[in-house]
Amino acid sequence: MSYRVSIRKHALKELSELPKTESVKIIKAIDNLKEDPRPAGCKKLKGEQEYFWRIRVGNYRVLYKIEDVIKVVEVGRIGHRKDIYE
Repeated sequence: MSYRVSIRKHALKELSELPKTESVKIIKAIDNLKEDPRPAGCKKLKGEQEYFWRIRVGNYRVLYKIEDVIKVVEVGRIGHRKDIYE
């Protein structure tokens, strides 16, 4: 069963500010979360962001929550690897 993906307003703004070539790759990676919310290479974060998972797309990171009960993936942040965890 596939998941529904929702992207928060802040994440959409971050996505719109990225270079077009990178944003296309990130959109494809987010779309793939519908079928597999825990793809190879994903990582569960620790600390203050312990409810988030992370996928890598080149030098960019997508942080998201997985709600298994209601089958929803919520993308919370998108950004460059040097800035995303601040």
